[in-house]
Amino acid sequence: MLLSRSLRRKVLATALAAVGFVLVYQAATNDARPSASAAIRNGRAITAGTRINFVATAYCKGETTASGVGVQAGIAAGDPSLLPEGSVIAVEGIPEPYRGIYTVMDTGPLVQGRHVDLYMWNCNEALEFGRRDIAVLVLRLGWNPKDSKPGIH
Repeated sequence: MLLSRSLRRKVLATALAAVGFVLVYQAATNDARPSASAAIRNGRAITAGTRINFVATAYCKGETTASGVGVQAGIAAGDPSLLPEGSVIAVEGIPEPYRGIYTVMDTGPLVQGRHVDLYMWNCNEALEFGRRDIAVLVLRLGWNPKDSKPGIH
């Protein structure tokens, strides 16, 4: 075999294989999931600036979200087909301590459709929160800053 006799050929073949592996490994592929800005439910497109009714619950367990960040106040879990990771929402229609801006950084098997799960540090508080009807104003859909609605207050 020609390759086994020369050290140079072995090194060259190994280097080419490593470069090829890196190029294939880092190649971008099209995601089979629908685009975040094309999320549609009940015939209505959800875009930045959309105000929509949701149901809210609270959770307190876990250490890491689906996006890889640690759990903390201001994080919500949502259905990725409606509110993909990175979406920023304003939650309205609930008592003052829970009202405000949340970033969707988590998902869950029970968080489907128009349902958001708000993270709370205290599990007793999360249980007391229960299930509530809320209004959600989508400030940004996903991670793309171009999917933001400027001038929303």
